[in-house]
Amino acid sequence: MPTHTRRARERASTRERIIEAALHVLETEGAAALTIRRIATDVEYSAPVVYQHFANKDALVLELVAHGHRLMLDQFRQAAQEPGIDRRMMRIASDYVRFAGAHPHLYDVMNGTAVGADERRRAAEPAVDVLKELLTTWSDAHDVVLADPDEACEIIWGTLYGIASLGHLGTDGNQRARRLAEQALSAILLGWRAGAPEHG
Repeated sequence: MPTHTRRARERASTRERIIEAALHVLETEGAAALTIRRIATDVEYSAPVVYQHFANKDALVLELVAHGHRLMLDQFRQAAQEPGIDRRMMRIASDYVRFAGAHPHLYDVMNGTAVGADERRRAAEPAVDVLKELLTTWSDAHDVVLADPDEACEIIWGTLYGIASLGHLGTDGNQRARRLAEQALSAILLGWRAGAPEHG
């Protein structure tokens, strides 16, 4: 194996260890415990080694936000495999809220002010795109013309975000919030269907 290839793999492995350690600290102790010095200690590297991969804590947090949205995207893609578009939409609602309950500190960082709005939007875009695709499939299946599909997607995303925030109350709170998310999404979709012009 060429030296540069081995070094690239070692560098990627080191970066992955740093991210995993940072994620563990964030998930178990919250954002306040997340420092470069702490991460360096946990992975048994010196702080300068961590700085080789992340210029500062903000850069590390941005990577965690991107990681969180990739995890959410994976769940959305699984939901998109459900048979029947209505079941897929309900699964998205439930999975969004489940994710927030399973990763409360990560979810808070993904939606908080530690990362700028533009960076948050870019990180969330792939997951939002899956929701948009499902919403387009749903509207086609039910012959519903959405005046502004992007706005419709924002309504759903905002609703799920609000209900997920209610689910930060422990396991029971999250299970209840998942049911509420499904009910809320069902009501929104029903309203859009009721407002659709009749054909024939």
